[in-house]
Formats: sequence, C-alpha cells, structure tokens
Amino acid sequence: MQHAFFPPVTTSSKKGGDSRERLLICFSHLRWDFVLQRPQHLMSRFAAEGNVLFWEEPQMLVEATEARLDIRRCARTGVTVATPILPAGLDQIEERRTLKRLLDAALVGHDGPVLRWYYTPMMLSFSEHIPAECVIYDCMDELANFKNAPPELIPLETRLLEEADVVFTGGYSLYEAKRERHPNIHPLPSSVDVAHFRAARAPGIDPEDQAALPHPRLGFYGVVDERMDLDLLARVADARPHWSIMIIGPAVKISEADLPRRPNLHYLGRKDYAALPDYLRGWDVALMPFAINEATRFISPTKTPEYLAAGCPVVSTAICDVVRHYGDVEAVKIADTPDAFISGCEQALALAREPGSWRAAVEARLSHISWDRTYQRMRDLIEEVVTRPRHAVVALDDGGTATAAAA
Repeated sequence: MQHAFFPPVTTSSKKGGDSRERLLICFSHLRWDFVLQRPQHLMSRFAAEGNVLFWEEPQMLVEATEARLDIRRCARTGVTVATPILPAGLDQIEERRTLKRLLDAALVGHDGPVLRWYYTPMMLSFSEHIPAECVIYDCMDELANFKNAPPELIPLETRLLEEADVVFTGGYSLYEAKRERHPNIHPLPSSVDVAHFRAARAPGIDPEDQAALPHPRLGFYGVVDERMDLDLLARVADARPHWSIMIIGPAVKISEADLPRRPNLHYLGRKDYAALPDYLRGWDVALMPFAINEATRFISPTKTPEYLAAGCPVVSTAICDVVRHYGDVEAVKIADTPDAFISGCEQALALAREPGSWRAAVEARLSHISWDRTYQRMRDLIEEVVTRPRHAVVALDDGGTATAAAA
C-alpha cells in the first residue's frame, strides 16, 4: 500500500521519538471561492491526505483599523483558507512586514515540516523565511504578460526559480519558455474531472436562465478578461443572429461597458462549478474565442477537455497548446480568422447532430488525462525531493540546538 503524503515525521533525536505533521502552504493569487480551477483541484486532493493552508491575496479595506487574518475551513475539501485583511493605504514595505507577521502568527504551534507551494512569485517576499522541506512553483500562467502585472513580478519570479526545488508548468508552451531556467521542471497541463462533466450527456435540467433560448446554442464559460477576443464575439453574433450565444463567468480587469451587446449574446454571470454540466447539457457547441496576444501566448485552457467530456464539439482560436494537443481531434475546430471561426462553428454544429466516430476518438483522448493523474505525478516528484539523501531537515534537539539530518 502506498504511504501517505503527509505521514508523521519522527525526530529520532528526542527520547522515544517525536511525531510531527507536515503542512502544505499554498500561496495563490486566485481566491479559493472565485472559480474552481487548477489550485482547487490539486489542493483538494492534497488535503484528503493531510493539512493544507491556502493563503489568498490580501483584501484592502478602508474600514479595517488593524490587520487580521480571517481563517475558515472549506467543509467540502478540508482545506484551510487564510485571507489577510489589511487597512487600505499601506505602502509596499509595510504591507510586506504585516503579511510576514500574520503568516508567522498563523504558524505558531506548528513544529512540523512545511512545504511551500507558490502560484504567484509575488508572495515570496513575505514567506521565503519559512524553512521548508520542499519549495514548489506551480507556474500555471505567464502572469507577467497579464494586464496590470506589477513590475516586481519578474525579478521575484527569478528569485523563486532559484529557490524552488521543483517547478511545474500549466502547459507545454510555458515549459518550453522556462525549461532552461530550472533543472527540475516538468510540464503538467491542467486536466479534467471527466465524471463531473460527463453528467452533461445524461438527461437533466436546463437552467432557468437559458431554458427559453432557442437552438442552436453556443457557449463559453470562464473568466472574461483581456484574453477574450470581444470583437470576434461580436462578429460571430452579427453574422449568425439566429444563434444563441451564452457567456458564463465574471468580467475581470475589463469594464462591463466594454462587452459587446447583441440580442443573441447572453451574459449569464458567474455559475458554480457544480452547475456547469447543467448548462453544457443544453449547448450544441462550446466556444473558446480567445484573443491572440501576449496574455494568451502560453495558456493551456482546461476548458478544452471539459467541453469534450461534456459531449460538446469545440471551436477555438489558434491557441498554441490547443493546436498542439487537440489539433488532430475531429471534434475540435481551430480557426485563425473570424470567417474561419464562424465556419468552424457550422462544422461543429453538424458534428453535434451526428453520433459519429468523433465521440469514440474523444473518449480515447480523455482516457489518458485526469486530475488524479496530474496530482499523483506532482506528489511523486515532490517526494523525490523530500526523500533524496542530500536533502536536509532541520530539527531541534532537547537542548534547543538546530541539527540537520538527511531525510
């Protein structure tokens, strides 16, 4: 039987041994309750085996008179979520000092090993003093290319790459861009919970806010930001006014006023992850109308396998990792112009009306990917770091002296 990822660690320097539990601290720029994606899928699996503290970006509140740390436990997963609440107006130095103090206070009483896991280099500056058995950088996006990226992100990432014991990337393009910068880096694209999305293929409800919309229906879900080609969306809606186009998800870093408005464009807002199969059940085709720009240069959209698992043919712009991994799949149409995108939608609608061999090909492709596989691979690579002979674990003996022993 495979041993647990969070086994008690015995310090033999104490009489009779001292069992101490590991703690994984995940520093994330994405909030736990925002949208369910890579961090939530992975941290939920790690939490099934042990203690996970998910550290969110701070909330700056004008009404806050002093800093505090709001801590809650996710009942569904067991992940402990920590949200720093800071008074608005702190300068960068004071903010970093305050976050360091809150982090140190949160770890009071924990005397076991720590794993530090980063989704953003920006959190390194207040956390790198915490001793760690393993430092993990899970680089799911090229954040420096995103809108409003802070200038200090690039030098902090350089520092994180120097300190990290293992690096994961959210796609192959991102891996290719960074593979010369770290000796232990691995491409692990985001995956899919096939069983969850396969529910869209079975009979079920059609949500009230889309039930009255006519077919054919084409839809997108996800964050609506600078990565979406809003002009393309408008052109598709104008070219085919009889198509109902659903957009599900919050608008971030762009104004609601910037969203194109058409009678057949329907913005349904943010939906829970659990509800997505119900919406997909009523779609004929799923869309990925991404802009081709710096923000999308290295993305590897999770939506592709999720849409396919739900039984929807997919139409995407020419995102590099989509072309690389799904360009040979009949159910995925790749388009590099607005006219080609509209044509791809028409071809996808024709596929949706036919069972065809495309469904078997999709099943074969999906059989090789899952979040469980991705998690297991990450887990194994971290254990290789933690258990390698030269890896030292610092412990205190009875006299309080720090000693190092090979793990």
